[in-house]
Amino acid sequence: QVQLVESGGGPVQAGASVRFSCSSSTHSLSSYAVAVIRQAPGKAREFVAGINWGGGVTFYGKSAKGRFTISRDDAKNTILLTMNNLNFEDTAVYYCAAGSHLDHGLDYEYWGQGTQITVSS
Repeated sequence: QVQLVESGGGPVQAGASVRFSCSSSTHSLSSYAVAVIRQAPGKAREFVAGINWGGGVTFYGKSAKGRFTISRDDAKNTILLTMNNLNFEDTAVYYCAAGSHLDHGLDYEYWGQGTQITVSS
C-alpha cells in the first residue's frame, strides 16, 4: 500500500501562489504516475494536474492551464504543484493520487488524505 502525504495547504490570499507537494514515506514514487485532484465544497472531485512516471508527460485540467505547473523530483521522492494567481474558485481539499498510468480523470489506485487550501481576500 502506497501511503501518500500532502503538504502546502492552508489559508492563502487571492492572487498569491502556493507550492503544494506530495511525497511518500513507504514507497518510491519514481515508478508511479502522480496526479493532484481537488474537491470544492458541494462539488465533485476534479482532476487538476498529473505527471507520468518519467516526468516527460504532464496533463492539466481546464482550471489549471496557464496557472499551475506540476513537476517531480525523484531524488527527493516528491511531486510539486506550483499554483499561481489563486482565486476563490481554487478553494478546495487537494489530494495527491498515484497509479500505474497517467489518467486524466480519477482512476488512481492510491490516495492521500488531502489538505485544505482556502483562498480569501
